[in-house]
Amino acid sequence: MIRHSPMDIETQKNKTNFKSIAIWAITPNGKVLGQKIQAVLRDSVLFVSAKIFKGDGLDKNTITFEKLSKEILQQFNKFSGHIFIFSTGIAVRIIAPLLKSKTIDPAVVIADDNGNHAISLISGHLGGANALTKKIAPIINALPVITTATDTNQLPSIDLIAKDRGLYIETPQNIKVINMAFLMGKPISLYDPLGFINNNLPNTFRTDTINTDPSKKKIFCSYESKNVSRETLILRPPVISIGIGCNRGTKCEEIKLFLLLVLKNEGLSVNSIDRFATTDIKKDEPGLLALSKEMRIQIDFYDKKDLNSVKTIETPSKMVEKHLGVKSVCEAAAILSANNGKLIVPKKKNKDVTIAVAIKK
Repeated sequence: MIRHSPMDIETQKNKTNFKSIAIWAITPNGKVLGQKIQAVLRDSVLFVSAKIFKGDGLDKNTITFEKLSKEILQQFNKFSGHIFIFSTGIAVRIIAPLLKSKTIDPAVVIADDNGNHAISLISGHLGGANALTKKIAPIINALPVITTATDTNQLPSIDLIAKDRGLYIETPQNIKVINMAFLMGKPISLYDPLGFINNNLPNTFRTDTINTDPSKKKIFCSYESKNVSRETLILRPPVISIGIGCNRGTKCEEIKLFLLLVLKNEGLSVNSIDRFATTDIKKDEPGLLALSKEMRIQIDFYDKKDLNSVKTIETPSKMVEKHLGVKSVCEAAAILSANNGKLIVPKKKNKDVTIAVAIKK
């Protein structure tokens, strides 16, 4: 099997990468603290104001800048986290126009110039700022300051649970609804047939099925698309693999439109796709590679031996067997990519594309 993984494939499901951290210093003390942090976070980059640079040597992971706000504007979304060693007021005024959503904003931690406090400011849960704060505080002998309500009350936070379980948060605006229910001690209704988060929630906070009781907040954790209330938190587990076959030269747009049509007709969420899969003959197919890059979903490529090893093909093709030497491309590839999972959507086809869907065991 050959795997193709585009360099820019990044999803909400990824864990926080503490290697992609920018440290910012604008004072001599700040520079010293930044160097202490950088010594532990070895692949981090230290940005130092040119005003305090006095000709001492800089390694490849230290950069000087002339204007703080301009440099942060250029660098903000290139890192998974930032440690600002200056006042909270300066940080807030600079980054406020750059913030978009708690699901995609980088972590922001503030440390004061004397290293008394390390404050988790932005993206505490999903961005990892709380974890980063706790990591750097002992390095500079600072007091970690965490202000997220669930943490200070020693309660679970649904966004952190979702992140840890690799779930895509489809309705992030409802994170606060569930976390507030936790804080108020109110039960929630949970639909989680695959058991992704069931064991992570205290029994006192949940019932086992989605119901119509308006007093209970709701979590829907499934690859299925169903009608739910506006306040429901929808979580998508990465459990389905899409097997794809196509004629040579089929455009990305055509493959994508047919894929979305199949998912819609079958009641499946695009946000639960874990992998695309196909034959290794297609490893240079422009349309498929463009689809992988655009949707940020990895493609698994399988050779003839692998594809023919699958014995549960529902719709074999004599034409495909004649030209490629395999009885199936999309069904067999989907099953293999799902770790020999169950085929839940047999081959669907139009004039140029075939699609099949399998779910992981």
